[in-house]
Amino acid sequence: MGWKRGIALFIAFQVIIGCSSESNSEINRGSFPKGFVFGTASSAFQYEGAVKEDGRGPSVWDIFSHTFGKITDFSNADVAVDQYHLYDGDVQLMKDMGMDAYRFSISWSRIFPNGTGQINQAGVDHYNNLINSLLAKGIEPYVTLYHWDLPQALEDRYTGWLDAQIIKDFAVYAETCFQKFGDRVKHWITFNEPHTFAVQGYDVGLQAPGRCSLLGSLFCRAGNSATEPYIVAHNVILSHATVANIYRKKYKSKQRGSIGASFDVIWYRSATNSTADIEATQRAQDFQLGWFLDPFIFGDYPFSMRSRVGSRLPKFSKSESTLIKGSLDFVGINHYTTFYASNDSSHIIGLLNDSLSDSGAITLPFKDGKAIGDKANSIWLYIVPEGMRSLTNYIKKMYGNPPVIITENGMDDPNSPFISLKDALKDEKRISYHRDYLSNLLASIKEDGCNVNGYFAWSLLDNWEWAAGYTSRFGLYFIDYKDKLKRYPKDSVQWFKNFLTST
Repeated sequence: MGWKRGIALFIAFQVIIGCSSESNSEINRGSFPKGFVFGTASSAFQYEGAVKEDGRGPSVWDIFSHTFGKITDFSNADVAVDQYHLYDGDVQLMKDMGMDAYRFSISWSRIFPNGTGQINQAGVDHYNNLINSLLAKGIEPYVTLYHWDLPQALEDRYTGWLDAQIIKDFAVYAETCFQKFGDRVKHWITFNEPHTFAVQGYDVGLQAPGRCSLLGSLFCRAGNSATEPYIVAHNVILSHATVANIYRKKYKSKQRGSIGASFDVIWYRSATNSTADIEATQRAQDFQLGWFLDPFIFGDYPFSMRSRVGSRLPKFSKSESTLIKGSLDFVGINHYTTFYASNDSSHIIGLLNDSLSDSGAITLPFKDGKAIGDKANSIWLYIVPEGMRSLTNYIKKMYGNPPVIITENGMDDPNSPFISLKDALKDEKRISYHRDYLSNLLASIKEDGCNVNGYFAWSLLDNWEWAAGYTSRFGLYFIDYKDKLKRYPKDSVQWFKNFLTST
């Protein structure tokens, strides 16, 4: 797709579309098309705990989280919310709410403790038990193969995602999962937020494996912020395409499943009506969603990336382009918030010489001293429900209206010792968040014709939130970290129960 058309689309979506014509209070499951899927989402490293049990090998996040100064509250996920042992009760919580599906990830190092080689049967048994428990309660499993927890053995052996060997090893791991679980799992997500772990892990160094070259490498022990994010992303894209090809050739006809990937997408609103800011807004999206979705839909990176990154951006061969294009059965979208975007006319950010500065766009959640929306707990999460509708319309227009699943959406409250349990369970702000985002999603489906087929709330439970540790609570259920990880329903649980049982 030409860059001029992309900019034209962004101009069209800078005007806020607004909320659904239906009253927010009236929406419920019955408002959505028949067969629309509602669920909650999680990841293995944030939920499971039991990091040294039943043969599991260490992941890059085990090492990173135990490195001093990397986690805000100096915590780790060795126990997390102990879903490894408590999964059966958690499945019952989902059933009680009326959820249709559960999105969870498989820990690669539970299946292959060394990344490759001998299969760990205890790990296979655990996921078989979880899948069977879900199905027994009428809950459909949506399985993510990779949610950031690379086996540390592969990082040690050949620097993981920086080496093309990872494509072969990921394919073996993925195919093993198809063989062991594919008779019951019909919805596969190869990667969760490749943009996030490419940038946060290999550009700014704030997530595992913590590589960067910014600030004279004072923060990171190794890395090259100008090249490594692009190499990692390239290998991820080729890994997905390779695995999708294997699934379609060897398993799809019998298992009858689908395979997609989940992408993190902040919606960007141009800070002004100037041509420079509008063009910068498009570039910001090109360097976020377009970086990954353009190859899968069109067979190559966005023009703005190819022209601005130049020789630092790896190239796809003709055969690779053919393999990649069309390899998504559905597009997973993790959407939480909206930022303003403007042109980096001062080139201050450009001095960083990395993937963030290459776009030539500055993205912030405020302008002229005013926030774009009400703030949640996370420093990056501002509540802008209209962004959901604008984003899904953009995907429809830019990419030909592919099947979309909202694989994550939610907001967090602070984990404060000064907030009583009683008050922590009163999460009206979360209820309003989900209601308003769902209202805009519904409008995009019913009024705009967007091809969206599911919605997964992040998250069922409060959990360990990566570099934020336990300082953030995204859950519908409150976890009492001081009392045996007891689960307490917040008011949002009852809201979802009412929403899902009303038609």
